[in-house]
Amino acid sequence: MAPMKQTGFARLADVADLPSGWHGGVVAIGNFDGVHRGHQVVLGRALAEAKRRDTLALALTFEPHPRTLFRPEAPVFRLTPAPLKAELLAVIGFDAIVEQRFDRAFAGQDAEQFVQDILVGGLGIAHVVTGFDFHFGRNRQGDPAYLKDAGERNGFAVTLVDAFGDEGGEVISSSRIRGLLAEGEVAAAAGLLGYRYTVEAEVVRGKQLGRTLGFPTANMALPPQTALQHGIYAVRLRRADGSLHDGVASFGRRPTVDDNGAPLLETFVFDFDGDLYGETCRVSLFGFLRGEEKFDDLETLCEQMRRDEAEARALLSGVRPLSELDGGIAF
Repeated sequence: MAPMKQTGFARLADVADLPSGWHGGVVAIGNFDGVHRGHQVVLGRALAEAKRRDTLALALTFEPHPRTLFRPEAPVFRLTPAPLKAELLAVIGFDAIVEQRFDRAFAGQDAEQFVQDILVGGLGIAHVVTGFDFHFGRNRQGDPAYLKDAGERNGFAVTLVDAFGDEGGEVISSSRIRGLLAEGEVAAAAGLLGYRYTVEAEVVRGKQLGRTLGFPTANMALPPQTALQHGIYAVRLRRADGSLHDGVASFGRRPTVDDNGAPLLETFVFDFDGDLYGETCRVSLFGFLRGEEKFDDLETLCEQMRRDEAEARALLSGVRPLSELDGGIAF
């Protein structure tokens, strides 16, 4: 019997947390970092199958990102940290996400353990949808053929989705999007994501030099592995109350005043006179204006900041939502 449809969206930390009454759903499996247009094809197939079966649509992802476990010295640049990924999946229409803990014990289980303990016992799946190259279990011993065979043995259906390419035929991938962001190509990255790249963090106190110069900024410390191009961006900030504000932001080390500091996102919010300290805000990147520069003096810096403000205002005055996802996530 199919599980009863739930109200609201559930975010679970382990398959053991899934209520038994939720077994029998359709499960999309993947890391889904970025929930980009390629992922959305996989996720869309799962949603369509869940609707056809009149059952729940669940997503199974892994935290932390497996690459971070296997290469802790080089943690992956996350396009969507877990909370934002979950929110994107909720916007798309999923009923729940299981953020399965990915540790050494989990990585060490064999393919059959994964099938029996996670898919059959933990999730009780009716149908699994995943990418064509999905591998699982110790040493990646479980491949698509193994998954299909496991489905036949255990009574669940399997759909494997081919890679999805852009208009030029190049495959859309999280690594490709990370590369674009590292080059400041935020518009191109948005075209592959299906929404504008967005970060979220608490606004912290800085040295308040911007206020002295007439450009008070909302300062946000991003994760150290954020490999975003240092420079100046046209942005839109969403406050915790949902209100939207245009602005111009600098991401980098502030070479004119503090060349040794840790990278910081500093957003000058246009026509705003409030206090954002301690508030968790989101900033979406609309355009890359220029790279980070070191100026000879503060007067020259201020002149450039005024030009940056004018350029950002002009860019943001003509933008329109990129997709339906923009209404809830990016702007």
